[in-house]
Amino acid sequence: MKLKAIILTLTIVCITQISTSLKAQSTTHTLLNIGYAYQNQSFADVGLKFLFLKNDDVLYRVGASALMGSTNNDFAIMPKLQADILLNFQKDVDLFHSHYFLIGAEATSKYIAPKVGVSLLGIIDLTAGYGFGFSGQDLNGKSLKGFNLNFGINLPFVMINDFLK
Repeated sequence: MKLKAIILTLTIVCITQISTSLKAQSTTHTLLNIGYAYQNQSFADVGLKFLFLKNDDVLYRVGASALMGSTNNDFAIMPKLQADILLNFQKDVDLFHSHYFLIGAEATSKYIAPKVGVSLLGIIDLTAGYGFGFSGQDLNGKSLKGFNLNFGINLPFVMINDFLK
């Protein structure tokens, strides 16, 4: 129970940090998120993220998506909220800004999972973490606590628009 309280506190701190950064002058990009999520079960992950930045050293992302998969031969859809902070403190060298270290958290109606990982160009993400299931919450009879792995591609709508021209 103490661990869940710590995770909830860290999530609130991350969201507070993001909202504080939004008050300052920043650039916002909307991203289409498509990916794979493993949380004691395989899921397709489709949704939207919003990227906030003042410079390219620290990026903030918040998003919502739907996890879709088959659990115990029944199709299930689960909503997911997430918040990430992408960090790269290499100054004045554009090549080194091709990768970011990522820390964040995701929450569904069944579990909460802190995560760490890497992001290539802020577009391709690979993260891992541990999901803590909510008491008495399962998905079609299957518990969703344990190891968490995510792979995602975040396509900016600006880039999608340019491809469609």
